[in-house]
Parts: sequence; C-alpha cells; structure tokens
Amino acid sequence: MNPIRILIADDHAVVRRGLILVLRQEADFTVAGEAGDGLEAVHLAAESGPDLVLLDWKMPRLDGLAAARQIKEASPATRTLILSGAPVEAAALDALDEGVDGFVHKDVSPAGLAHAIRVVAGGQTYLGPEIGAALLARSRQSAPAGEQPARPLSPRETEVLQQMATAATYREIGERLHIGEETVRTHVKRIFTKLGESSRTQTVVAALRLGLIELD
Repeated sequence: MNPIRILIADDHAVVRRGLILVLRQEADFTVAGEAGDGLEAVHLAAESGPDLVLLDWKMPRLDGLAAARQIKEASPATRTLILSGAPVEAAALDALDEGVDGFVHKDVSPAGLAHAIRVVAGGQTYLGPEIGAALLARSRQSAPAGEQPARPLSPRETEVLQQMATAATYREIGERLHIGEETVRTHVKRIFTKLGESSRTQTVVAALRLGLIELD
C-alpha cells in the first residue's frame, strides 16, 4: 500500500517543523513538501500532486479555506484538511460545502491528527469533536427555546437537517438518505427558508436551539 503523501502549509516555520516530526512517526505517511502561505500551497499542490494538503486556516496572501478551494478546482482528487489555532469556529460546517474535506483544531493530539488524516485521505469528511461543542455552546447563547418555525419541516427535511449537523457533505448526505445531491440541496434551501437562516452553520444552531435536532 502506498503511503499517504502530505503537503503541509503553515506560515510559522516552527509549526511546520513540529508537524513534520509528528507525521514522520507514522509509517503510512510521507511529507511531500511544505509551504509558508496559502498561495505557495496552491502552487506546490499543482506541482507535486499530494494526496492530502494540511492547511493552516489563517495564513498570509491566501487563507486555508481559499487555498483549499483553489486546490480542489485544479485537482478534485486532492484532499484538504484545515488546522485552526484560533478558538474553534462553528462555521467549519459551512467550510465543508466550500471544498474542504476536514477540519481540526491545533490542540489535537498526534494520534488524533493521524486519525483525521487517514479519514480524510480515505475519501471521507472529518470534523474534530470540538466542532460539536462549539455548536452546542453557540445554540445555548441564542434566544431561549420554545418557539417553533412558522412552517413545520417535513420528515425528510428533518432527516436532512439532522445530517447537516454532522461532517457529511451534501453528496454524502444524499448517499446516506438514498437521494440525489441536487435533491439534498433542494431540501436544504427549503430548510433555510423555513428557519430563516442563510448558512448551514446558522441553520444547525437554530435547529439545536429549537430542539428540532440533537447532536450525537
């Protein structure tokens, strides 16, 4: 089995060195290169064709999310995993629909990072457990529960909404529910309208506040 070729992108040399040391402890990983910012990561990814690009979220010239989108546009098969050193932002859910395959916090343990890399490199999406905690915290800071949406959700919309709170992309939600991706997107648009929200993260937070779904 060929090792997973990983490109590391972080604007701090010390962090890159540390990540390289951690990844080289895994027999199935090989470091394919390193970049000091998002733009360099895009160029190196095009040149070396890594299996996965590990991207810091906040970088000069091009941040991790923008770099991930450009990498995906040039090479859809290349997987992208975002590392954030800042407090976890629940907007990571929305990032999954923008070309990112996974999202973890830099506080993750070496074993946790290795697990996330293997999951993402294997073709699945991944969100660190911090994301669920951030969503719950945000929902508790919102308006008190009790109200209900003006237009109730259908059973299928509720199923889609529950899946929206996971790391699944819209394509993966469709596969889980045995419906097409475009059908999922149609349901999502209706859910946005009924809950009065405009993004996946905001919708999940609203649904948690209203008691429409629960996090596993």
